[in-house]
Amino acid sequence: MNEQIIANLAARLKVKVSQVENTLSLLEQDNTVPFIARYRKEMTGGLDEQQILEISKQYEYEVKLADRKEAVLNRIAQQGKLTEEIKNSIMAAGKLSEVEDLYRPYVQKKKTRAGIAIKNGLQPLSDWMLSLPKEGSLAKEAEKYLNEEVPTVKDAIQGAMDIIAEQVSDTAQLRWDFRDFIYNTGKIVTKIKKNAEDEKKVYEMYYDRSERVNAIADHRVMAIDRAEKEKVISVTFEYDSNSLIEQAFDSLVQTHKSVVNEEIHAACEDGCKRLLFPSVEREIRSQLSDRAREKSIEIFSMNLEKLLLQPPLKGRVVMGFDPAFRTGCKLAILDSTGKMLHIDKIYPHEPVNKVAEAKKTLLALIKKYGVQIIAIGNGTASRESEKLVAELIHENNLPVSYAIVSEAGASVYSASENARKEFPDLHVEERSAVSIGRRLLDPLAELIKIDPKSIGVGQYQHDLPQKQLNERLDEAIMMCVNRTGADLNTASVELLTHISGLTAGSAKEIVEYRNANGKFVNREQLKKVKKIGDKAFQQCAGFLRITDGNEPLDQTSIHPESYEAARKIMEVCGISHLGDPDISFDSEKVAALNIDSYTLNDIEDAIRQPLRDYRDQFEGALLKSDVLEISDLKIGDALSGTVRNVVDFGAFVDIGLHEDGLVHVTRMSMKRINHPSEVVSVGDIVTVYVVGIDEARGRVQLSLLPPDALATRSANRNKPRDDRRKQQKKNGQKPQQSKKKKDDYTYEDAMKKLLERFGKQR
Repeated sequence: MNEQIIANLAARLKVKVSQVENTLSLLEQDNTVPFIARYRKEMTGGLDEQQILEISKQYEYEVKLADRKEAVLNRIAQQGKLTEEIKNSIMAAGKLSEVEDLYRPYVQKKKTRAGIAIKNGLQPLSDWMLSLPKEGSLAKEAEKYLNEEVPTVKDAIQGAMDIIAEQVSDTAQLRWDFRDFIYNTGKIVTKIKKNAEDEKKVYEMYYDRSERVNAIADHRVMAIDRAEKEKVISVTFEYDSNSLIEQAFDSLVQTHKSVVNEEIHAACEDGCKRLLFPSVEREIRSQLSDRAREKSIEIFSMNLEKLLLQPPLKGRVVMGFDPAFRTGCKLAILDSTGKMLHIDKIYPHEPVNKVAEAKKTLLALIKKYGVQIIAIGNGTASRESEKLVAELIHENNLPVSYAIVSEAGASVYSASENARKEFPDLHVEERSAVSIGRRLLDPLAELIKIDPKSIGVGQYQHDLPQKQLNERLDEAIMMCVNRTGADLNTASVELLTHISGLTAGSAKEIVEYRNANGKFVNREQLKKVKKIGDKAFQQCAGFLRITDGNEPLDQTSIHPESYEAARKIMEVCGISHLGDPDISFDSEKVAALNIDSYTLNDIEDAIRQPLRDYRDQFEGALLKSDVLEISDLKIGDALSGTVRNVVDFGAFVDIGLHEDGLVHVTRMSMKRINHPSEVVSVGDIVTVYVVGIDEARGRVQLSLLPPDALATRSANRNKPRDDRRKQQKKNGQKPQQSKKKKDDYTYEDAMKKLLERFGKQR
């Protein structure tokens, strides 16, 4: 391991060097991230999964950066052009892109105009021009370099200017400064193309739009990229290019007057317009797109994590209700473990309209199986089905609730090979009803079976780099599954596959062993399963629980390697059984056992709450017994709803209508927030207020802020600044001084910064 890289990483991540060293060492020993985070806290200093992953990724990047620096230095040295200044610049570079910028002038170019000119022997002529001669004739100097490939003086001068133009484009400092200037003062301009096809006006707001580069929101970058890809709009930059050309010229000639100044200026202009500006613009577009994609991937990952960690509805008999019109509504009765008890179908909606018969069937099933909750899919005919269920509950005074469940991806799973194996005799729609019911019983166990990209909690997911997206979503799933753990006797192959130390093959072997030998009675039995060696057992054992086995500690998150320590703690503290939240531990006696503090705390928590579910700290599904129509709404109404998706510009909340209502980011908090995720998460139960109703389109605008709070904030924003300061002073508050924000970065600021840099270069 590279000590310098480790030291730099520790400083950047604000952790100790030993934490980074130990984490990397554990990863090199093939320990999984969940295992390290849970059972090696004493070595990592309590780092969580995200921090461990960050250390791993950052170290890998730094090693790659160091290797690239070495390769670049060697190549420049081979050309005999390596100086101490160049070496120091490359070694000081903190990004791969900076190294490549510094290496650009030394890349052997063959097909460029400058490359051809160099091949034709015109490099000395360009060097003579850049020496800024005060006397002499450029034409006469050029005559020295005429040959078969350079037949005229004009050709020689043009070739030399081409070399200078490329040199301007390849100057790293110029590229960095111009990039800063364009980013901070420039605008992105979008225009609709002449033959554009956008029938639904999806990209209408970009038909004629201009926006500051440094202020453009990530989701608008994604929209612009997609609109451009679909050939609806053209995208250009707008900035003061003439000033940059002058700065490029000034960087070469400074204040010197030369007989070739005019040609050098022309070369600078050509280098900027033909090479540097287009290149820097592409880089900025690429950086904006990369940033937007990374943000979208993080949002997707965050939403998926929240969705998977929704608490299960334990110990309930559930009816899965997959709504439809013509083909009928499919029903699945599930016991408290998710086992299917019965499948049925009703036709309450158009065109059949057998409402009375449907209610009779529903009532019979509810009474026969003791159904407590009905999980209704949110797809086609969802709200009509909700109305039917609500009427049935009220007409018969049933002690039953219902919840609207997202059925995104249910059809994908129902048609999968795994679903066919589990329910070979059921139709796809009937399997969907089972999946919908199970999503309410245990969201994690059911949703883990589905490709996360089909769950519907992302934004612009089809425009994202799929490899990066899949890796990040896999990390989210890994964290959720292992934080929660799995019941060794009921977990599916899909769930077990994501457990620390297990693979699809070993997970399948566990299920086959279970089917052949009956339930596991202790964790030690795992060692008898094929493909579970000592290392795999070490990594997975603590995350697999057995609730009714012959070893009480197997139901806890305590790792088998710590059983002896746990038993000693219980012995010295006189504890005879697990599960008493009021258990007290004798600190002096426990301290004598010399157990590290991290392991000790985890053991004590597990003894107090052996069956604690990590998900219990989050809000469960919103249970309802009545239906809502958009015609029932009026401005100012307060409603309870479930957050279904969080995106850059707001959150979509299910309040019981056909379409989710939108809470715009500006209606989430009295203070300015950077992203909706600071306030809400997928699965949250929130109180929202109706601020806009579009009955024709079935859309509702919502607010997390009460109407009076919205009005107060609006009034405050409309007050002149001086009035606000007077009010603050009157209230005994110190008036806030205005600060220059990033968006206030002006052209003059950029030019000043640019001039300062060029001054330093001189």
